[in-house]
This record gives sequence, structure tokens and C-alpha cells, in this order.
Amino acid sequence: MTRWLLALFLMVGLSAPARADDISAAGRGVVRIVTIASADSEVVGFGHGSGIAIAPNRVVTNAHVVELAARYPANVVIGVVPSEGTKSYQGKLIAYDAQRDLALIEFTGTRLPPLTLFSGGVDDGEAVIALGYPGNVDVATAQSAADFIKPLGPVRSQGGFAGRRSLTGIQVLLHTAGIARGNSGGPLLDQCGRVIGVNSAITKAEEGDASFGFAIANSELVAFLNEAKQPFASTGVPCTSIDERLRQDREAASAASEARDAQSRADAARAAEARATALDAARLAGERRRENYIALAAVLLVAGALAIGGAALLETRSRRREAIGAAALGGVLFIASAVVFFIRPFDVVLPETAASPSPAPTAAARFGKMLCRVAPERSRINLSTPKDVTIDWERDGCMNGRTQYAENGSKWDRILVPNEDQTVSILEYDAAAQTYTDSRYYLTASQMEQARKLRSAVKFKACTTSEAERLALQQQQIAIRDALPPRPDEWLVYRCTPAS
Repeated sequence: MTRWLLALFLMVGLSAPARADDISAAGRGVVRIVTIASADSEVVGFGHGSGIAIAPNRVVTNAHVVELAARYPANVVIGVVPSEGTKSYQGKLIAYDAQRDLALIEFTGTRLPPLTLFSGGVDDGEAVIALGYPGNVDVATAQSAADFIKPLGPVRSQGGFAGRRSLTGIQVLLHTAGIARGNSGGPLLDQCGRVIGVNSAITKAEEGDASFGFAIANSELVAFLNEAKQPFASTGVPCTSIDERLRQDREAASAASEARDAQSRADAARAAEARATALDAARLAGERRRENYIALAAVLLVAGALAIGGAALLETRSRRREAIGAAALGGVLFIASAVVFFIRPFDVVLPETAASPSPAPTAAARFGKMLCRVAPERSRINLSTPKDVTIDWERDGCMNGRTQYAENGSKWDRILVPNEDQTVSILEYDAAAQTYTDSRYYLTASQMEQARKLRSAVKFKACTTSEAERLALQQQQIAIRDALPPRPDEWLVYRCTPAS
């Protein structure tokens, strides 16, 4: 009997599709935890709860869910049943804290998308969501024991945050999201799908009393994980809906574009004003040069007249030789006066900077090495911890000398579809605006399989100068984009500046 259950546990199961929202994205990392106790080759106990992927191969659950495995490791098998896929996996208990009611389980054979812990505060009355596998639902729907070890999406319920309490010295969160036996070890989430607690217990509702759930607070979970030397993802960024963030980013991008246009118009106006000033200065300088020429011609004319008069005086005094010289000088001066007068400037000579209007400056496209830093006010940071990105951009769409991007209007983009992680990223670079955008989609296993098939259509891996290969890449990008949900789960916008 035990062997039959274990074989069934490791083999059966079908996946359920998930909706494209934050909670469904988080649900990919929620598992069912099953314990099977045996003695003398006979199954003597069966229990189950829920768990949270904290790493691709490790999950957190309540200690009481796996208590028998901790007490009788040789007689109890722990099973990890993902929310999708076709298999279940045997787990191993590697950390156990009965006081905090937390346990850490390791498994092999697949990789799960880890959930992110929210380190910020939760306000009273704020909406919270519980994900897990309530036993009353399983009892109502299960047809056989095999249904308990079949991959299936978790059940969600929503309620409100009702405050903090201390339960046997452990910090817990009170909430009104509907949970039941089987939800133990599952996550309590904020509206962006970040873990704010681990569901652990419920109050008994008697004679019309309201029912409340208890979730172990993240402060206790963080302490437990640190003691177990288990890394985890955490963020303190407030929750913002993707629609709201995309709207804000469109407005910010529009405002930035208008600011660039206004700057261009202001620069053009300043250039026109500078040209007008230069023209006025050139006209004034031309008039002064013309007046100087006329004055010089007049001086030469007067000097010539004086020379002729002197020649006449010398002639009367019988100094003929000197008279001829003076007369010749007078003639030369008359001729010089005429020449200077006729060559006086008539046109305004414009300086080179004012000879023609300068084109209105536009935003310079940036190429070469750029340092890109995330802009939180334009981003929707939900699960990630963004770091600075250094890129080396070439005019033909080659990124970092190895990844070819496809031209998409005035921008360039590349869709990355990894082999293991269930995240598709659309990376986009706008050289004119100097922004780098990472749109992340957290997909189900079936969606990832479809994206990987579409990705395989283009074989080249490196940058290319082939127009045919670039066109094939562009068509592939369009096909993958059409297969993605209408909105990303995360939207990371980076501002780029030349790297020093």
C-alpha cells in the first residue's frame, strides 16, 4: 500500500491554468505539502498542508504540518506537490522551529518560482489574500487519495488585515481571509502578491462568533530563514497596480517628451534671438565701415586738393620741378579718393554663426557604454530587487557586443525567454530618451512552453548584420509578444547616462 501511494505521489497530476494577475503569479510558488506515515509497510497516517517556495528548490511551511516527519523521519515521507506540472516530489526536512511553527523543506527534480517577502508595513483594514489548499475543499472535491497528490492550483480567499498580536511569544497577524485546515503553511499576501505572513491557525467560530485567521509575521519568518542560512527575496516598495503604474509612466514619458520639445523650442528661440542680434550688430558694423570708407575718401580728396593747390603755388614761384611732383601727388590722391569711395561696402557681411538659422536641437541618441539606474517613480517594482545595469549600445541594435535587438519603431527591443525560470522579459532601449525598460511577465508552465517554442524559431544567438536574420528576429518578437498577457507583472524603467 505504501509503495503504491509513493509511486502515485511521484507520478500523477495535471496542471491548472492560472490567471494573469499578481496573485496567480504568486500561486506558481505555492505548493501542497503531504505527509505519509507508514509502519510495517502499511500506511498509518496521512496529512497535508500548504507551503511557500522561498528558493527554486526549497519551501517553507508550518512546523506542525511536518511534525510527524520531524519526530519519525524514518517512517514519514514528505511530499511537495506543485501548483502546476505533471509530477510531485519527495522532500527532506532541513530546518525545524516548533516555537515559531516554521519548517524548511528541500526537494529536487524541478524549480519553482520563489515568492518575495514584503518588508513594509500593513495598514488596518488593508486587503489581504490567502493562498493554499484548504482541507474542506479537498474533502468535498477529491475522488480518491490520488487527488491529494495531484498538481493543482491553490485556492484563494480575500479578507482584511485586522491587527497584530503575540501568540505564545510569537508575533502573528490577524486577518479575515477565509482559511481552513490545509491552509497551514500557505502564504498571506498583499494585493501585489508579496508574502506578509505564513498562515498557521484559525479561531473557533462558536455561536455566531466571527472567525479570524492567524499568520506568522514576516519578522518571525525572516529570523527563521536567517538562522537556517537560507537566502530569500524581499522588497519594501509599496504596492501599486500595474495599470496605474503604466498610466503614470505614460504621463511621465509624455511630460518628458513635452519637456524635450519645449527645450528644443526654447533653444531654437534663443538661436533665433542670437541670430537677430548678430544681424543687427553686423548691420551696424557695416554702416560704420561704409562711413569710414566715405570719410577716408573725403580726407584723400581734401589732401589731393591741397596738393594741387600747393603745386599751383610752387609754379608761381618758379619751382616747377616741385610743382610737378605736388600736382602728381594730388592726382594720385584724387584717384585714391575715387577708388575708396566706389569700393565702400554696400552689403551687410554676416558672421558664420548668423549666416543661416541653426536647426532646432533634438535629443541626442546615446551610443556606447551607458550606466542605467532604475527610476522608482516610473517603475512598478513588485517582486524584484533591481540593480544598476551597464550596457554597451551600438547603432545597429547590438547590445554588449553579443545580443541583437530588433528595431521596433523608434526603439529597439529583445524578448528573453529563459530555459528554466518562468519569467519572460521584454528589454527595450530608447536611445533618444536614454531609457532602458524591463517588462517582466510571470507565466505559467504552459505559457512558458509556448514561449520557448516560439523562441526556437530563430537560431542565431549573437549580433548580426544580416537583414534577413534581423527580419526573422523581428517576426519572432512579434509572435512571442502576441502570446504574452496584455500587461506585464513588473515594469522596471531605467534612466541611462554615459558611463564614466
